[in-house]
Amino acid sequence: MSLALVERSADNGAVGATAGAPTRGEMIAAVSVAIDLGLGQPAEHMMRAAVLADRLAARLGLDDAGRGAAYQATLLMWIGCTADSQEYARWFGDDIAVRGASYLVDWSGLPFLRFLVEHVAEGRPLARRATTLTELMIDSRGHLGALLHSHCLSAALLAERLGLSRTVQDAVSTAFERYDGRGLPQGLSGDAIPIAMRIAQLADTAEVHDRLGGVDAAVTMATRRRGGQFDPTVVDALTADAGALLDLPRGAEAWAAALDCAPDRDDALHGAALDAAVAAIGDFADLKCPFLLGHSRGVAEVVSAAAQAMGLAPVDADALRRAAHLHDVGRLGVSNLVWSKQGALDDGDWERVRMHPYLGGRVLTRIPGLAAEAALVRAHHERVDGTGYPAGTPGAALTRSDRLLAAAVAYRAAREPRPYREALDPDAAIARLHHRVAAGHLDPEAVAAVESVAAASTGSRAARPALPAGLTPREAEILTLVAQGRSNREIAVALTLSEKTVRNHVEHTYAKLGVANRVGASLFAIDHGFVGRSA
Repeated sequence: MSLALVERSADNGAVGATAGAPTRGEMIAAVSVAIDLGLGQPAEHMMRAAVLADRLAARLGLDDAGRGAAYQATLLMWIGCTADSQEYARWFGDDIAVRGASYLVDWSGLPFLRFLVEHVAEGRPLARRATTLTELMIDSRGHLGALLHSHCLSAALLAERLGLSRTVQDAVSTAFERYDGRGLPQGLSGDAIPIAMRIAQLADTAEVHDRLGGVDAAVTMATRRRGGQFDPTVVDALTADAGALLDLPRGAEAWAAALDCAPDRDDALHGAALDAAVAAIGDFADLKCPFLLGHSRGVAEVVSAAAQAMGLAPVDADALRRAAHLHDVGRLGVSNLVWSKQGALDDGDWERVRMHPYLGGRVLTRIPGLAAEAALVRAHHERVDGTGYPAGTPGAALTRSDRLLAAAVAYRAAREPRPYREALDPDAAIARLHHRVAAGHLDPEAVAAVESVAAASTGSRAARPALPAGLTPREAEILTLVAQGRSNREIAVALTLSEKTVRNHVEHTYAKLGVANRVGASLFAIDHGFVGRSA
């Protein structure tokens, strides 16, 4: 009998009880693993860097609160990377590859200029690379400043949604500043950059150089950037005892060591608090691609109602709902070049796509309290006939919950636009699911449950409630398009307005919502039902 059959019952659809409630520390550590995927780093990089940050904070004499802030700021300093992946891909091609390469260069002077020239529009045709380079070089600081400003605001907002302190929110919003004042987007310098981030910046980069070249390589890098990118006091704390400080754990030991440093390692999450955390992580993953906005919440809405229609036990329905929020976190490990491709995917693209359920399960697998959810995440693209991915699991090993999540994901995906097609209406989306049942991919019982949910939602659509925040109907319409990643020019064409008029509407909408960028507007749109509805 297969391991899958031993661990999970295919007879009744049960996915098993969880082993205790997850803690906030575990959830944030899991997010850091997802961030590693988007940075092109091993899935322990941010945890090792956070352990180093805690050690540096102790050497610098910070109190427990200061050490905790340095630790959390390091774990999550790149949490905004999902929100700017589309822009990174626009300028540099493979967003993951360029982030990975950027650790090896000081973002200042001729080395950085050379880095931009080498990586701009990488992998694109020569003419496209030349055009993009010209556009970027006309105002490189302005273009990058706008990109990083959005990143920093998004990082602070996402940290808030994960329940972290204002100290940590403020720190992660300064990730691209430099001690010498030549950073972006604000040009902060010296002590104007929170100490938690000054520690995090060095810990993050030193971990990479130590892992690739050893202690001497990390010390050489830190010494060269002392007083430029990095705070001299923090560099001196590292170089004074680099061998001991950089003796960092690896693998499962890195996870244990990181949690031992976590100020919230004992903060167990139950009920509404756990649901809020998994929803925030799902929203974070969906920001990877604008056309995915609200996708995970939409899947959770469909699967919750369909689980009730199928009569699943409450414990299984709860696990399904949480897995629906978390199912696409592995997308962060695949470049936006692949997700945004308008033509057919080649074999290499498909290999990367097929990995994302595995990567999502890997992000969650070290949290005992989310074992059931991790298993569901790994299986959400498996098929009844055994031709799915990543494992090609045979239908006999797929639980009712697995089958239902696969059907809900397929329905929501069909109802959303993709770079290669428009969104399908409910009838066409259901017809697509029936075609996949006939092909042996989806389970007929699960599709019937999803169809009943879609039919009920379409047939009983209530009148739209009053618009929130004093939005006008036009502003609500524009908010939805902004949340989908449309540019002002694209919105102007879609609504037959001038670009200036759209820009004014966007500014007024942001002011009413109290947000400063697309990510803030997008999360507002999700929270207030502008995107992600099931039908």
